[in-house]
Amino acid sequence: MMKNDHDVITWIKDEIKTYTKGKLTTPKVREISRLAFQRLKNQEIHHVLEIAEMLLKDRSWAESIIAYDFCYRVKKQYTKETFDAFEHILFTYVHDWWDCDDFCTHAFGELLCQFDAFDERIIKWVYHEKFAVRRAAAVIQILPIKKGLHHMMNPLIISDLLMNDTHDLVLKGYGWMLKVLSQKEPMKVYEYLKHHEEEMPRVSFRYALEKLDEKLKKDLMKKS
Repeated sequence: MMKNDHDVITWIKDEIKTYTKGKLTTPKVREISRLAFQRLKNQEIHHVLEIAEMLLKDRSWAESIIAYDFCYRVKKQYTKETFDAFEHILFTYVHDWWDCDDFCTHAFGELLCQFDAFDERIIKWVYHEKFAVRRAAAVIQILPIKKGLHHMMNPLIISDLLMNDTHDLVLKGYGWMLKVLSQKEPMKVYEYLKHHEEEMPRVSFRYALEKLDEKLKKDLMKKS
């Protein structure tokens, strides 16, 4: 029996320690997260986000995944104010492509699906000094695109602003976003790529055209 929710953090750390190096996989971490969340006595969003931040402070891969999962598990409690808490997490704790993608394609992406008032704030991310935050500006669009909610914010604005970013993982990030968009609006992405085929870095260009039909892809590949 857990005396309080801080004991859940101890339980998580103890569970992680039971795995030898290289044996702890992402699915196993997510199962630990599921069981840990069930052990929380207080599942109110403000409390859960406090627990998540405690986990993030250790900069552990496994604990970070659990923290982002906790953020997603309270999705029914999201409000517009949740954006402030998530942006704090993004700026403070997200440092690489994997945590950017995990956080932004689940919890943060879901928040964007529920509320559409954050265009101006997200656009500012493209100027951030951390590449992971700049990547996040594109990756956070992916879940809304998949759900057909991307019309609330035009993803092409983000790709315009990130077009010639200096970091390879940012270029791949917006290329990925365009690839997902191409599955919803193939001609829109085709025309966008055609328009930008001379200036768009090849890594972004090739990511973006990957899911287009063979005829459109073949036409674009002439330049790639």
